[in-house]
This record gives sequence, C-alpha cells and structure tokens, in this order.
Amino acid sequence: MRNPGHREYGKNTEAINGQRKAGVCREVIIIFRIMEFTAEQIAGVIGGKVEGDANASVFTFAKIEEGKKGAISFLSNPKYTHYIYDTESSIVIINEDVKLEKPVKATLIRVKNAYESIAQLLQIYEASKPKKTGIAPQAYIAETAKIGKDCYVGPFACIGEGSVIGDGCQIYPHAVIGDNVHIGNNCIIYPNTTIYQGVKIGNNVTLHAGSVIGADGFGFAPNADGYDKIPQIGIVTIEDNVEIGANTCVDRSTMGTTLIK
Repeated sequence: MRNPGHREYGKNTEAINGQRKAGVCREVIIIFRIMEFTAEQIAGVIGGKVEGDANASVFTFAKIEEGKKGAISFLSNPKYTHYIYDTESSIVIINEDVKLEKPVKATLIRVKNAYESIAQLLQIYEASKPKKTGIAPQAYIAETAKIGKDCYVGPFACIGEGSVIGDGCQIYPHAVIGDNVHIGNNCIIYPNTTIYQGVKIGNNVTLHAGSVIGADGFGFAPNADGYDKIPQIGIVTIEDNVEIGANTCVDRSTMGTTLIK
C-alpha cells in the first residue's frame, strides 16, 4: 500500500527516562501523513473482491448518505441500501450476499461482513494519527512518580507520589492520577479523568473524559443515630484492553478489588 507523502516536524529537546526534569519539555513530534489507497489495495487488506474500477482511490471516510468523491463508505444495514444508488463515495464496502436492483456508480468491495471490515480500516486509520509525546511544563509530577518512555503529559495534569506510568501513555490536560497508581503501557487518559489512590490499570486501556476510577462506593451501616460511614479500603483493578466511557464511575470495593476485564 503506498503512502505518497510523509513529512516530520518538530524535534526532541531531551529524552525523558523515568522522571521529568524541572522545566524541560520534549517538543511534540508531529507526523503528517497523506494517505491515498486504491480499491485493489483496500480489498487486499480486508480480504474483499472488487466490483468496478480497481484503481478507484480514496483518502477519507464518509457515511454512505453523505458520500463524496475520494471517500470510502460501507453498507451493512439493509435500510440504507437505497443510498448506494446515489452516493458520491468513490468506494463502498458491501456484504457479498447483497443483491442490488440496478447499477451503481461507486466501486464496490464485497466482503463477508462490511461492518467488521470498516472497523478494521478505521483501526488502521486511527493508528496512523500523530501521537503526542513530551511533558508540559504546567504538569505536576511528584518526585517519586515514574514516567515511561514516549509518554505525553498535558498541561495541568497531576500525577501523585509513587505512581508508575508505563511506556507510550497519553495523559491529557487536567487528568488527576492519585498516589500509588500503576498504569500499564499505551494507555489513554482523557481530560478531567480522576484516578484515585492505589488503582491498578493494565495495558491498552482507554479512560474517556470525566471518568472517575476508585472513588468510594455506597458504604453506610445503620445505627441508632443514623448511619456510620464504612471505609472503602479496597481498590479498582482494570485489566488489559478495556475502554471506559465518558463520565463513568467505577467505585472501589469495601475490601479486595473491583475488577473490570
């Protein structure tokens, strides 16, 4: 698959090994990629069969009803079938068992599962996006915290005492990571996420904006005068390859661990 343009901007001002040095921020390396692929190339990636112009090329994605020249779309829901006859998209991925009532102007790529195939392409597209690195001067990182290689820590993010951040993590602005938190490799912590003390997070975990991990659950014991607060001394453990949606709360257990896998 060809990649006709590949330009790099930016530079490394200093390598960061384990811990930030005061006042030093490695500049972000931004890689601009201009990608354009043909129907034949895409079919090779997703295991499809081309109907139409094998040299038809695309450089972006679009909904089938909002198609435009140079875009690739997909059709998996039968209620959208009528759009395929008028779409302006250059390529449409379609299930191999779909029978069309009249010719279409788009090049088709027939596959067993169009939804699965477009997901595969979107994953490739997402992986090609530039990845930020470096620690912003406005971030706070405790002296005993350890930051892995090729991480990004945005402005006003806070990382507490004894916390360990793995390689390739992205910690966006205003994220708060408490004391003694362990985060694996290649995790994404979006803005305004709060991770309480002692939480353990595996590899390839994504926490979307506003999520709260490790707060107290509802723990109150009734007594003669009302209720006693029951200390929540457990933790939260999130295993590998988990994605937590925006504004989601995962509470710590009274004892032991709240396990997400």
